[in-house]
Amino acid sequence: MNIYDEVKGASTIGISGHLRPDGDCVGSVMGLYLYLKKVCPQARIEAFLEKPADIFACIKGVEEIRTDFVTDIENFDVFIVLDAAKDRIGKAEAFFDAAKKKINIDHHVSNSGCGDRNYIVPSASSSCELIYDVIEDKSQLDEEIAKALYIGIIHDTGVFQYSNTSPSTLKAAAELIAYGFDFPKLIDETFYEKTYIQNQILGRALLESILFMDGKCVVSMVDRKTMNFYQVEPYDLDGIVSQLRNTKGVECAIFMYELKSLEYKVSLRSNGMVDVAKVASFFGGGGHVRAAGVTMQGTFHDIVNNLSSQIALQLK
Repeated sequence: MNIYDEVKGASTIGISGHLRPDGDCVGSVMGLYLYLKKVCPQARIEAFLEKPADIFACIKGVEEIRTDFVTDIENFDVFIVLDAAKDRIGKAEAFFDAAKKKINIDHHVSNSGCGDRNYIVPSASSSCELIYDVIEDKSQLDEEIAKALYIGIIHDTGVFQYSNTSPSTLKAAAELIAYGFDFPKLIDETFYEKTYIQNQILGRALLESILFMDGKCVVSMVDRKTMNFYQVEPYDLDGIVSQLRNTKGVECAIFMYELKSLEYKVSLRSNGMVDVAKVASFFGGGGHVRAAGVTMQGTFHDIVNNLSSQIALQLK
């Protein structure tokens, strides 16, 4: 796919990503947004997302993201969904459905493609790596576009430590840092650095975690009461499930937080033995072999029991 050829001549272009946007979602949306603003100056371009975490304020133009999902454009000439299928983009799905041309770019194995044109590459590290791929004329890249794409790559590869890191991922990252931004600072401030409150809730989640299945699984949960006590938002919980996964002997980590009564957002991480995308898909979610998520209804114990039955099939 050459993304410029796909949108050439369009007067209105919309871009969106999934709910509760992470680094790859924000990076890919903003990287493509900045690129299209540059190469399609005649077009009106809108990016729609829930408000990104404050750590992404370093990305140029992030304050231009439409978080209200209100627009006077009823039918975009082109609408592009990144890092998700359309059923995960919330209110922006109406814009996608009404668009004259629909494009879907993603790297999740559970996404079969929902656009008129799809670029779904499950072997890719991130949607940001795919945006780098579909920008055929690399001379149009600049420091700000490169920074946005680099952020997404480091977030979805765990700063190149996850198995989704390939030679092409490292090549793309090398070419991106050649644009001269301070990448060590970017890694520290967007990936490693945590606020005091984020460290507190991480500690609470680790203290209350439970090992089960002969030590091969670990689970922790944060309820709304605890979130309100620490005054944390969902993005403050990023990274907890990955820390749980680092527990010695654990093959599968589960972290969940309460959305509302009897409804939880569940994150799953694997060290390789368990295909958590398969587990999440069974309950209507999706993701990657080693990282997946799903929203589930029930009590904490009911959800753990249901997940356990599917995990156990693979641990056998």
